[in-house]
Amino acid sequence: MPFKASFACLWCGTTHTTRTVDDLEGWAQLCPDCLGKAGDNGFLRFRLHAAIKERGSAARVSGDEEGEAAAVALADAPGDVPLADLGRDMIDYYEARAPEYDDWYLRRGRYQRGAIHDAAWDAELDAAGRWLDALPWSGEIVELAAGTGWWSPLLASRGELSLYDTSPAALDRARDRLVAHGLRAHLHVRDAWDAPDREVDGVFTGFWLSHVPRERLAAFLGICRRWLKPGGRLAFIDSLADPASGAADHPMPADGLAVRRLADGREFTIVKVFHSSGELEAALAEAGFGNVAVTTTGRFFVLGTALAS
Repeated sequence: MPFKASFACLWCGTTHTTRTVDDLEGWAQLCPDCLGKAGDNGFLRFRLHAAIKERGSAARVSGDEEGEAAAVALADAPGDVPLADLGRDMIDYYEARAPEYDDWYLRRGRYQRGAIHDAAWDAELDAAGRWLDALPWSGEIVELAAGTGWWSPLLASRGELSLYDTSPAALDRARDRLVAHGLRAHLHVRDAWDAPDREVDGVFTGFWLSHVPRERLAAFLGICRRWLKPGGRLAFIDSLADPASGAADHPMPADGLAVRRLADGREFTIVKVFHSSGELEAALAEAGFGNVAVTTTGRFFVLGTALAS
């Protein structure tokens, strides 16, 4: 079903006008109230899933504007992998990984690393969540590279949230997670490297900065700065270089690249860089942020927040 900027809701008949072509309501032709009830109604759920796929297909057709954006952004990426292939691999990897992504958070299957390591992981993941929840979020919030939406319910409970990711399959799961919590958000297929189209009160990204090459970190933080109103908050959670963080069959990254294997055996080469706390603090200051605070949970996670000057 094609996108419609204005439409009568297919379920209740209410007239609704979307804000942008990315709004999922226009692809589903369902009003926000009915879209929020998709978890309880077979037809609404069918329209939701179909809309996510249709919007994703339209985004991929646009090529230079969406699907190739990551490859362009990786123009200075390390290693000998062809740049276009590296960007495409990143997008394809997270689309294919979406059904098993949460196994990483939950320490299931290949991500089980023994009782001691898993207990430490669970404690630090919980600490990261408490840290994020304690930040004074409000107003309009953008989540870049949102993935399956692990952190999205927390953010959606604090303000008007927009989730951006290049993977329709991941956003499908993020939508399910929000519906399960009785929360709403705007879900958009959009690359984290795309130029901002407005200024907002807060930006969050989880486990994305480690996919930004060192030589591109300043450029990406500049994008985050342009997203924010003066005084707006940037926050991030990312990975530290602990061997027990990834799957048991994943080698540690080398030279800014990592080989990642899915449960079905497919392999992808992606950017994976462990930025130090000091490196992140300096980069944030150079990008025009103030009140910079970067810390760690111990073994697994680095946490950072700063305000746009």
